[in-house]
Amino acid sequence: MSNSSDPLAERLSAPDNNTDNVGLPFDSVGESEELGYLSYRQLIWKRLRKNQMGITAAIILLSSYMISLGANFFAPYHYNQIQMRYRHVPPQKLRFSLRRGLHVYGLKSVRTPETRELVFTPDEIKIFPVRFLYRDNQNGLHLLSSDGPMFLLGTDRMGRDLLSRIIYGARVSMTVGLVGVVISLIFGSILGTISGYFGGWADTLIQRAIEILLAFPSIPLWMALGAALPAEWSSVAVYFGITVILALVSWGGLARQVRGKVMAYRELDFVKAAQAAGASHWHVITRHLMPGSYSHIIVIATLAIPGMILGETALSFLGLGIRPPMTSWGVLLEEAQRVTVLLHYPWLILPAIPVLVVVMSFNFLGDALRDATDPYAD
Repeated sequence: MSNSSDPLAERLSAPDNNTDNVGLPFDSVGESEELGYLSYRQLIWKRLRKNQMGITAAIILLSSYMISLGANFFAPYHYNQIQMRYRHVPPQKLRFSLRRGLHVYGLKSVRTPETRELVFTPDEIKIFPVRFLYRDNQNGLHLLSSDGPMFLLGTDRMGRDLLSRIIYGARVSMTVGLVGVVISLIFGSILGTISGYFGGWADTLIQRAIEILLAFPSIPLWMALGAALPAEWSSVAVYFGITVILALVSWGGLARQVRGKVMAYRELDFVKAAQAAGASHWHVITRHLMPGSYSHIIVIATLAIPGMILGETALSFLGLGIRPPMTSWGVLLEEAQRVTVLLHYPWLILPAIPVLVVVMSFNFLGDALRDATDPYAD
């Protein structure tokens, strides 16, 4: 009589040679096996998707850049369109009714006896419908427009629409951060790699230069360099000058962090093996050292952009940055720095809101990228 084998008994009695996942829950075992088939970039993306704050910040930033690049379409008016009869108009409300659809009320003005200034209030008799995708003969296609005055965030002392100026100002303030960080990355990555890999007199010279640069307070240094720009320069030239100034001031911190990464990598076995095999310095740096620092450089760059934006805002706020007729968020805040303006026209401080939102979004995205670059962390 042959013995019938029990498959369940055989599985229970068979020795388990796979001890890699001992003590792990079933979900963790499956997840670890799945992560083993993913590349490093896929691991970063998988971890980044789990960070809701980082994804939300990325969506906000992407939307902000799209709006700033399409300022001609999203802004109701040109940023420098002056309408002196509508000086200091408070923000108007968009209204909706089934009979009239989306509309805004007209404006009526009354001159106050104390200040002799015009005060604008809604005129419910005059109703102007709001139209979508309206083509203007002067400025092209607009997302929203109206036959009457439509100032959703109010106007400034020259009757210019504040919403339009904020949208156009984003184009300058946000691109200053990107261009400045690119220049800073080039200086910081190259000099940091040279300092960390070669050492010796090159390391000493670069580090002493960084220490001298970091010894100066940021704001006074920005002010001194901003004041050195020639007064006859055009707005575009001043824009690029401010970008270069911010980049030259901020590369030191990145260079020091790249230097630390390179110094740690150059002592590893794969770098020693490449050097022993006769690989050139250029091959070792570009194929072994720099790729290991890419993720760290991306995170540092993301966290450095808010500093660039705040630097441009501070310089323009102090009157040493972007100059009219070009506009930026700093230029808009400079117009609202007087206490009397804030008391009577508080809506002029509204450009501070996009500055706050963008800076916080970059910080949240930088934190998410910093966590995502270590995919195996808990």
